[in-house]
Amino acid sequence: MSTQRNGTSNGANGAYATPTSKRFSDIPSAIDVPVHGEAEDEAVEIDLEALFDDPTEVCTLLENERAARTYWMTVALAYAKQKNIDHAIEMLVRGGNSMRDNTPREKLSLIGCLCWMYLWKVREAPRLPPDGVPASEAKTKEHYLQLATSTLNDASRINPAFPPLFLARGVLQLLRASLQIPKATGLGKLDNEKADLLRAALKAFEDAIRVSQGKNMLAVMGKARALFSLGKFPESLACYQEVLSKMPDLVDPDPRIGIGACFWQLGFKDDARSAWERCLEINPDHKVGNILLGLYYLDASGHVPTNSPDFIRLYKKAMTEYTQKSFKLDKNMPLTCATFANYFLSRKQLGTVDTLAHKAIQYTDVNAIASDGWYLLARKEHHEGDPSKASDYYRRADDARGGADPRLPARQVWRCPQSKHHEALVLLGTLYAEEVFANQDLDAKEDKSAETKKAIGLLESVRGAWRDSKKNLKPDAAVLLNLARLYEAEHPDKALQCLLQVEQLEMDLVSAADRPPPETDEAETKKALRRFLPPQLLNNIGCFYSQSERHEQASELFEAALDACMKLGEKDEDADVDALVTTISFNLGRSYESRGMLDDAVKVYEELLKRHDDYTDARVRLAYIKLRKFPHKEGPEAVSKLYKENARDLEVRALYGWYLGKVPSRKRSGNINEDDEFRHYKHTLRDHDKHDRYALVGAGNLHLLTAREMRRDSDSDKAKRSAMYTKAVEFFEKALSLDPLNAYAAQGIAIALVEDRKDYKTALGIFVKIRDTVKDAHVFVNLGHIYAELRQYSKALENYETALSKEGKSNDPVILACLGRTWLNKGRSEKNLDAYNQALSYAKKASSRGCAGAGALQQPRRYIACEGLDFGHKDEGPSLLDGRGRVAAAVCDCVPPPDVDERLGLVALARETDFLYGLRADGLAPVEGHVFLPAWAEENLAAGPHSPHKGTSRPVVCVGAIGMELRWARLDGEIDEVVALWPGVGWLPGR
Repeated sequence: MSTQRNGTSNGANGAYATPTSKRFSDIPSAIDVPVHGEAEDEAVEIDLEALFDDPTEVCTLLENERAARTYWMTVALAYAKQKNIDHAIEMLVRGGNSMRDNTPREKLSLIGCLCWMYLWKVREAPRLPPDGVPASEAKTKEHYLQLATSTLNDASRINPAFPPLFLARGVLQLLRASLQIPKATGLGKLDNEKADLLRAALKAFEDAIRVSQGKNMLAVMGKARALFSLGKFPESLACYQEVLSKMPDLVDPDPRIGIGACFWQLGFKDDARSAWERCLEINPDHKVGNILLGLYYLDASGHVPTNSPDFIRLYKKAMTEYTQKSFKLDKNMPLTCATFANYFLSRKQLGTVDTLAHKAIQYTDVNAIASDGWYLLARKEHHEGDPSKASDYYRRADDARGGADPRLPARQVWRCPQSKHHEALVLLGTLYAEEVFANQDLDAKEDKSAETKKAIGLLESVRGAWRDSKKNLKPDAAVLLNLARLYEAEHPDKALQCLLQVEQLEMDLVSAADRPPPETDEAETKKALRRFLPPQLLNNIGCFYSQSERHEQASELFEAALDACMKLGEKDEDADVDALVTTISFNLGRSYESRGMLDDAVKVYEELLKRHDDYTDARVRLAYIKLRKFPHKEGPEAVSKLYKENARDLEVRALYGWYLGKVPSRKRSGNINEDDEFRHYKHTLRDHDKHDRYALVGAGNLHLLTAREMRRDSDSDKAKRSAMYTKAVEFFEKALSLDPLNAYAAQGIAIALVEDRKDYKTALGIFVKIRDTVKDAHVFVNLGHIYAELRQYSKALENYETALSKEGKSNDPVILACLGRTWLNKGRSEKNLDAYNQALSYAKKASSRGCAGAGALQQPRRYIACEGLDFGHKDEGPSLLDGRGRVAAAVCDCVPPPDVDERLGLVALARETDFLYGLRADGLAPVEGHVFLPAWAEENLAAGPHSPHKGTSRPVVCVGAIGMELRWARLDGEIDEVVALWPGVGWLPGR
């Protein structure tokens, strides 16, 4: 039934504005109750919108003032308006008792209202007594039916012709008929007892219509409902349409619901949908309209192939758009509970099934829904392996329907083949997966982790069933492909296994005519068969190999994918082979780069540009390779040219920003706003894309570097430095809000936590999480730093060694220096001479590899020698001189730093009783009670701008310096502690 302006779907008589419910519309917001006092107009106001939780006080007031019945009824209806029916009943009962002296007819309206409240409670009360509650004490539907019957009889004795009683009697008979335990009859027939009750209800509604001269539309609605239950659908439809035509603004109850139900029973399902949709247009929160539309789309999904896109669309619309909304509006609505229980049964969430099925049974007044509830409980018990309970529930399901179809009792359903259940798992898992994939394409992404988990659980259960030979189920490539996409982000290894399984399935489908001879080598056979596989599949497998740093295998897959493209072009002329070849060729070039085959990569990119000269990604890679090979002239020129020609391309801007950070001649400004790299990122975010994640992370990293170099002498300096770290974190958090899996942004936050707040444990958790995502050396360097700060030296060494093993990092002086420092600390902690020797070895390597600044190279060597001397003197006994000789050898060949700004002096101090040992620049000399400084360190001591000699008579020794910052130790009697320095190795940000 379509929604038309001049039709009866929307109403007639010119009523086109959206109608609203008039239920309780005549209840005022407050009433004034007259009280006996000196003033005649004295009254007490009762706020009907903020009534007491306990009506005792209001009842006492009305009793004392002998209030008229209208006051009692108004307050009772105000409670009912707030859905507090129990208090409304209490008000009406006490009101009736307080009016015993009044004439019976004066109490009639009060008693009639009480009857309606009991009928309301029938709809809300449970069908069966709750567990542990005796049947005699349980307030079930039958209990309230008896109260309603008794109250109605009391009213009828006062005035049997009172018009409202006809309507109440009809509703009472309808409810009693609905709750009547059905008896076995022929198919589609009513048992006599239920039919008699429905006919009595029909007569009561007709009497109400007669005495109102046809104006009581609620009585017409009741008549339509009785006719519907009697199976007279055309007559019922006519009554519902009469109500809508005469009273188009009636929406509570809404005749459109009944119109749709009649159309459905008559086979006009699309007209039923139109009626229910109009109901939701008027009131989108109509819980019955929502569940009925949900059932319409569920029914529609059963009439299309289960593997078609229409099935997923219809099923999703049914469950997520309508059924779920109905459940949110009323979690106890029986029809919604039964529908959702069936849904959760397919997911094997049996606890939820039990809860929802019991609700459907308890709160329904429709036997068919109760039967569905028992049937669902029986299915649940079958899953849990309790056949006796299952049999009992199947029997109850049959009894609830009255054994209407003896040809198919409920218990026989379980004996049907299980293939449908398997298909349901596939479809439900696919539905969840599609919801996750759709969310990935949205700008504002929602948290779909729960849906991801559900989809994986369902599809993995299907995958596991394939291994059961008894079930004789064949693997489905679509299931595996969905699993691969679901695993891609967090479990790429599992995603790869799914794709490899799909590859094998596809190979098995290659015809015998296309297979190589049986004697062919296995590797050659696989290579030949791959030509007949989908190139997209091979490309995706190659991408996962590349991600796991198995670059040679990745290249093989990309090459095979290109061969498959050629084969696909021969078979299907309409296939977009060029797009596939372009993407796969680019991936092949990247894999060649990762293998160090730069010339081969250049050839691939150049071939790409011959076909598509506007393919910017290939031009970016060529410029990057040229920059790697020729960092001083041709490389920078290529990058600059690319940037000038494609200044608006974000990938090009990212490369150019990276290049600005690597310019050899770059001098970092103390003011970050004057930094060329930062200004570049700022322009990207301001003028091109404020959500560019590379620019956000790059800007954050620059703030980290700036904060690291800021002074921290005063509280003001420290506050400014902390503010700079905070600004860095803001950039990283913005990047993470756009991409929650951005490991580089997370790493930036971890570095800020360490450097600004010394929060090593929180930072460690972040670094561990990103370790498996980012394979770069700097991640392991940072992990090494964390473990070193936490004094877990073995783990620190392990991570530094891992960083050293990464491509191009085997001679990295920074990592070597970190290893030296950690071995030193380990030796100091464990008093282990071998650890000191290891530290010395790494310090030599770091020095020979040209670390940043000659002074910074010499300091670790002196420091290690100093520590070795200290250890040897304390623990080696007679071998003291030999031990000193070994460690001192590295000190004697040191050359003073040539640059006065980088001069570093370190006094090697060791203490044993009253002896102090010092190092001369030209050798080792143990001297009692005095410390010798190298000549250039003595110059620093004398000429330093902040020489500590000034204003003190105590001797002071310079024990270290970095740049122009000198570190001092005072000699006050005996030296208790001298702080020795190590070159500051900064945390390494990534991009």
